[in-house]
Amino acid sequence: GVYSKDYGPEYAHCNTTVWNPVGSGLSYEDFDFPIFLLEDANETQVIKQCYQDHNIPRDGSGPEYPLCAMQLFSHMHAVTSTVTCMRRSSLQSTFSINPEIVCDPLLDYNVWSTLQPINSSGKVEPDKEVIMVATRIDSHSFFWNIAPGAESAVSSFVTHLAAAEALHKASDVHLLQRNVMFTFFQGETFDYIGSSRMVYDMENDKFPLRLDNIHSFVELNQVALRNGSALWMHTDPVSRLNASVGAQVRNLLDILSSSSVGSNVTLEEVEYSQPLPPSSFQRFLRARHIPGVVLTDHRAAFQNRYYQSMYDTPENIGVQYPAGLSPEETLEYVTDTAKALADVATVVARALYRLAGGANNTSAIQADPKTVTRMLYGFLIKMNNSWFQSIIKPDLQGILGKSNTRRKNTGMGLIPRGSFLSLNKGTAWLFPRGSLQSPTPPFSSQLYDYAWVQGSLEPNSTSRAPYCVRSTVHLSKALSPAFELRQWGSTEYSTWTESRWKEIRARIFLVASKELEIITLVVGIIILVFSLLATYFINAKADILFSLPRDPGAVAY
Repeated sequence: GVYSKDYGPEYAHCNTTVWNPVGSGLSYEDFDFPIFLLEDANETQVIKQCYQDHNIPRDGSGPEYPLCAMQLFSHMHAVTSTVTCMRRSSLQSTFSINPEIVCDPLLDYNVWSTLQPINSSGKVEPDKEVIMVATRIDSHSFFWNIAPGAESAVSSFVTHLAAAEALHKASDVHLLQRNVMFTFFQGETFDYIGSSRMVYDMENDKFPLRLDNIHSFVELNQVALRNGSALWMHTDPVSRLNASVGAQVRNLLDILSSSSVGSNVTLEEVEYSQPLPPSSFQRFLRARHIPGVVLTDHRAAFQNRYYQSMYDTPENIGVQYPAGLSPEETLEYVTDTAKALADVATVVARALYRLAGGANNTSAIQADPKTVTRMLYGFLIKMNNSWFQSIIKPDLQGILGKSNTRRKNTGMGLIPRGSFLSLNKGTAWLFPRGSLQSPTPPFSSQLYDYAWVQGSLEPNSTSRAPYCVRSTVHLSKALSPAFELRQWGSTEYSTWTESRWKEIRARIFLVASKELEIITLVVGIIILVFSLLATYFINAKADILFSLPRDPGAVAY
């Protein structure tokens, strides 16, 4: 984060506010043994049955052999630390023809889009101002690949996407004085990988925008567990000491507050002396004083009791459906949570419109609860649904998983990107079935991204109506600058790595008693000695035992 001995030392190390008081830090403990999670009830039942059949004492005596045992395999290649494993991998890559890499840096992609197109390979003019809207799209838990992140990630980026869609409904959106950049950061759980990389790229002219182009910063954090109608606005007390920044922050807060008038959301300002909660905005403040605000459902400590936990599920944010609904009916059912997040998205979209210079009435800017409920269903319940299938590229169908698989993990940039393609409401080219399957877009690919998506199923048919979508969505690498700079022990940037591993598996078997094991060993030794003696004597008498009989027809004279 931003707070340290050099920047707001009175706020460093959570001196003022403990954001997650119920957290135990278990995920960051070093265990010298593997810990497995079994989700399949049939697998756990097999283990329980084996234990009950063989290991439970009966008639007051100890358990009788054979006993049920289980062996777990989880071999990891990495050792000691990031510095050690990256050095070993680097040496292997340099001097070995077939290098054996032992660990990899955490790597993914940030997703970003702008309201008005900009050249992704060029540079925005210094006098052009951009309002940056940000949220994270990754989640984390104690067990690998099981991190639903309903409150910690999904609630915020779903609201973010809904606000982006709502803002496009403004009739004069293409005439706004300032551009709006929608940014989805990856790897924020692990010391802000995505945001720190974007700041690094901006500082080193490797990104279309520079830090000087950022007019203001709005970040959506955890927003699904509001207490009543309250949504809290957090600002940085250190940067607000600068008169110019303080005035811009005051204007930002006033616009947000006024945009909530008449809605079901009440924006409240946090005390001036309270620092920012954990947020991507902190990485930008480390580089430059930027007017900004972080929106959350908590004033101080998190409302979320399952932050960074596998229990941060749809039920944690109140996503519930009536019994007896079919998958399609569940997809379309508008939950109370979807309505609440749509209200937040509406306020954010109207505020962004005014921040960008819009002067018209904002009543037409309204987030769609139907879109929000579809996204919640897709990201938290079932990815492989008809709506996600219709907005994804044909060659990416595999990432949706099986049709009966429940969503377990958040942290993949491809699906938010696909959703944005649908929500961006750019230009779509429709092609009849059997026509060109890879249309050549008539505009510069540096300004737009073109995606050939599957489209919805045609009525009473198994065929789809595919179409090409033009949008301003782009990807940028979310790899910590520490690895590009080869500063593997950096304290400035994230240095998280992931070990390479062999197949993770387990097996169940029966263990014999010590007496039987000893008897088996002794019998084995006896058989071995007997075999050695037999082999010795057979070899010693081989000329007798295996000599050829004399030919009876041979006569000696």
